[in-house]
Amino acid sequence: MNPLAIIGAFIISLSFLAYGIGSISLVRFKSIGRIVVVSLTMGVLFDLTAITLMSIGAGGTPYTLHGLVGAVAFLVMLVDTIWVWVVIVRRGRDSKAQKEHILYTKIAYLFWVIAYFAGSIIVIWR
Repeated sequence: MNPLAIIGAFIISLSFLAYGIGSISLVRFKSIGRIVVVSLTMGVLFDLTAITLMSIGAGGTPYTLHGLVGAVAFLVMLVDTIWVWVVIVRRGRDSKAQKEHILYTKIAYLFWVIAYFAGSIIVIWR
């Protein structure tokens, strides 16, 4: 396996951890505070870095089912993170999360879990 792909796989696990902490915190406490903002932002940044490294390291075409699921998961995560930042800027830190945002975060996290484990299964089967 290409070293860049290996580094990308490690970083994607950091993304999974960071985004998970942010998502679960938002859903559990129904509040958007510093931990949620930092965790979701770090999750998206780690994910972007990992996607870049794995795409370069893996070679081949990015137009696969896993690539599509991963791209959708990334976009949904990005929207969730931007939404959190908008709430923080408009209403301040420790704002109460709206029901719609909590539902969206659950869906975004589900997409992320599916993409993460699909990638893990693909690597194991190779």
